[in-house]
Amino acid sequence: MAYLNEHFKEILTILDIPQEAFDVFCETAKKIDNSKSFSARVDSLIKEYMYPEAHGFGELFTKTKFVAMRHGVKHYTFDFVILVIASEIMHERYKEAGLSEELFRNTIMDLKYKFVECVNCKDVYGTFVAGWNTDFYALRRFCLGRFQYEYSTFGVCDEFTTSAGITIKRGDKTLGFHIPSSGVPLTDEVRLDSYKKAYEFFKDYRREDGLMIFECGSWLLWDGYKEFLPEKSNIRRFIDDFELVKQGEKAVFSDAWRIFDKAGFGRPKKWPEDTSLRRAFKQHVLNGGKTGSGNGIIVFDGEKIVK
Repeated sequence: MAYLNEHFKEILTILDIPQEAFDVFCETAKKIDNSKSFSARVDSLIKEYMYPEAHGFGELFTKTKFVAMRHGVKHYTFDFVILVIASEIMHERYKEAGLSEELFRNTIMDLKYKFVECVNCKDVYGTFVAGWNTDFYALRRFCLGRFQYEYSTFGVCDEFTTSAGITIKRGDKTLGFHIPSSGVPLTDEVRLDSYKKAYEFFKDYRREDGLMIFECGSWLLWDGYKEFLPEKSNIRRFIDDFELVKQGEKAVFSDAWRIFDKAGFGRPKKWPEDTSLRRAFKQHVLNGGKTGSGNGIIVFDGEKIVK
């Protein structure tokens, strides 16, 4: 099987990968095709971790580090190429499951977001979080509008009762969701559109009363950010969508890279100030302000958040 095929190139085109990176990825795939030992190792990895369904990508992308080293390619680049190769099987499984081409294309775009993060943080064409992708490829996590949703169960605490008197117990069905770094602002309209799409798509995860419970754990979900973010900030309004079940301060702002790219791994004094969000966080941290994270839930009835 040739890995540098039409599907490979089509995915890179869908992702709108810049030409220089496009060429690097194609050259890496061609290098695999031109080496019996390299292609044999890739064949083995794909067969082991994509069948009978996608699984264990954390383990898979530990092994790829050594394969990349052996064949003289960059680890993060090789990981990205493996994901593009494996997406052909993922695409076929979407078709078999009756899932739409639009859903596949929206979901696979996460590769682009992680590509941009890798370029901005590591100066390498590729991905440095390849192990995160298991549930996308196992058809358990999907992009619906602004957010990505996956099958989950409530596990933050034994029991939580919302302000509207709705009780959620450990093990109850929830839809876990993630906030990809797509760059799309978290406006009221964008957030609500995504919640509605998830409510329709995951019909089997509605409660008997028709409500759906969304659950998210994120560095964004911390009430302390309201102290310095503008009142009309989309992040503040996003936090207000939730009832926070658990939150806490962080001793170190380990998520600074999500805002400041590679500069976020360095000293706060050198963080860039070219956006209002960057200026707000930099000033807050330099003034001794804390950061945090939390876990929260949204109760949704198909049209609105229930509080």
